[in-house]
Amino acid sequence: MTDQSSTLYAKLLGETAPIRWQELQPFFARGALLWVEGSQDLVAIAQAVAENDQARVAQCMNQGHLCKFEDVRAEDLLTRDPQLWAVVVAPWVLVQERAGDSTPH
Repeated sequence: MTDQSSTLYAKLLGETAPIRWQELQPFFARGALLWVEGSQDLVAIAQAVAENDQARVAQCMNQGHLCKFEDVRAEDLLTRDPQLWAVVVAPWVLVQERAGDSTPH
């Protein structure tokens, strides 16, 4: 990881915060949410998006680690109201649910 890359990672990590689904609904309505699977490093994927690393982002999407929000997932989150973690990489908000953990991965 280069100094610039590690600085961006640290910046994104500092901007990652817990959030509830209710607060994310306006972003869902605009189509601006991306889902990061819980086993993945939310900040590392956000960094790939921020750096416009098309190969890595495509790989994450092809492997199902990163995807656009579907209505079914939104309904599930509305019903369960779990704590989520989010980080903004304009124009996107990347969101992750971490079961049994209180910090982003």
